[in-house]
This record gives sequence, structure tokens and C-alpha cells, in this order.
Amino acid sequence: MYRPIAAVAAFAMLSACAPIEDMQETEAAGTRALLFEEDFDAPSLDRSKWNVIGMDFWVNNEQQAYLDSPDTIRFSDDVEGADGGALILKPVFRPNVDTNADRKADFISGRINTRDNFDFTYGRAEARIRMPLNRGAWPAFWLLGNGQWPATGEIDIMEYVGEPEWSAVAIHGPGYSGETPFVARRTFPTGQDASGWHVYGVEWTKDAIAFDVDGDVFYTVTRDEIEEKGRWAFDTPKFVILNFAVGGIYPYKVNKLEEPYYGIPQETVDAVKAGKVQMEVDWVRVWGPEG
Repeated sequence: MYRPIAAVAAFAMLSACAPIEDMQETEAAGTRALLFEEDFDAPSLDRSKWNVIGMDFWVNNEQQAYLDSPDTIRFSDDVEGADGGALILKPVFRPNVDTNADRKADFISGRINTRDNFDFTYGRAEARIRMPLNRGAWPAFWLLGNGQWPATGEIDIMEYVGEPEWSAVAIHGPGYSGETPFVARRTFPTGQDASGWHVYGVEWTKDAIAFDVDGDVFYTVTRDEIEEKGRWAFDTPKFVILNFAVGGIYPYKVNKLEEPYYGIPQETVDAVKAGKVQMEVDWVRVWGPEG
């Protein structure tokens, strides 16, 4: 997830993608140990795996407060295209709920992570996700180190700011954080966009980090390339994060909108009010290193 630069405070559907993810899963499972699996088939969050972030957390001038609530973190067994149940992270327009006087967000949303429950060093992480088309929405799937940011590293497997033709990836660490040089966009093929089901993945080794969507490896960064900018921060464990931010520094950088909210157009506000904006996650899986 994009992190704050110095100026920031304290922080219709197109066809779903072809079932490439099934081939990915079979190939990975056949060659390495499955370390973590979450299919979201239960009617509630498995708290032995996942933590829920609350209102005290704030970064990137995001326009939501995170809230542990069935309004923001939902589950459904009838999401079209999902294999069984699905996690739904949903922003909600809820003025006068935020307890942070400095922020006073009019939106609430959901953020979960596996910190202190599961982490790993090297391997493959992937998730099958479907996203909304709304500009200024900022869902993400990423890995973060257990220590102080950015010293222990961050791997953004999927970031999306409501521009349906592309999603993005990034790597943050000491000397290459915030405005990191290690960032790339991946444009969806003709006939697809972010509103279809896609598998977002990363292959992380001691020498490189490679990102893919639906098996298409589109961006690789090597240890040598990172060490030209700073220390390689990817020999230590990382935990998994799924979240749905609204507005903030990254959407603003793309859409340049300041009204009615920072990085959010009115049509997205209206869609959130109507309950039409959500991120759906079919599953998350992590495998150990090959060999």
C-alpha cells in the first residue's frame, strides 16, 4: 500500500477472466508446501488467522476510518463467480462515527491482516479478487514486515485506485519508500478489466520479487536493482493484508480530485451511499519456496 510522503499527515460487468488461476493453483500445489489457505467459506472471520484494524489507524490521508463491523467486513456464499464463500470489504458512508478529531472521516471501511498469526519468508502469495469500477476506491492486497516501516519491507501485490483498465504493484523499503521507484502498472487484456475475477500473485525469493496477474508475469525486481537504491529488506518474515481504503494520496495522484473528498469524485460517493461499492475476495493462499 502506498505510504505517506513528508507532506501527508500522520499518517454492466465484463466477463470474468479465464480459469488460469486453477492452473496456477495446481502447479504451485504440486511443487511446494501450502503454508496458508483461506477460502472464506465460513459465515464470519476466522479470528485465529485474521486481525481487524480499528479506528486508531490512519495513513496516506485516506478518507475512511476502519471499523470492525459486519457493515464493513462481510461474508457471502452467493457471490457470482466465487468458488464457495467470499469475503466482502465494503466502504460505507457513515458521518459522525469517526472518533479521530483530526480526521473526521465520513466513511468507514474494513482492513484485516495476519500479523502475529501467520507470516512467511520467501514463497508465493496469491489471491483471487474482484474489484469495483468506482474511481477513488483504493482496495489492496499486500505483504508487510513485522518491524518499523519501511525498514522491514513492503510488497504490494495489488493496488487499485478505480481506474478499471489497470492495477498496480510496488515495493517499499529503506531508501525506496513512499515515492518508490519500484512500481508498475499492469493493463488488463482487451475484453477484461478490474471488475472481473483475477488472481493477483507474487513470487518472492532471496534474489528477486516477481509480480503476476492471472499467471502473466509483468514486473520483476532483483536484489541487485533494489540495492542500488537502498538495503534489501526482504529476508525477513512478512504478513498478509487485505484492505479497502477510500480516497487518499494514491487516488489523488491519479485523478487530481480534491472535491467533494480528497481523491474521490461525487459519483463514487453516491455509489458508496447506495451500497454499490465493494471488494470481493474468493480466496488467499501462500506457498513456501520451490524445491
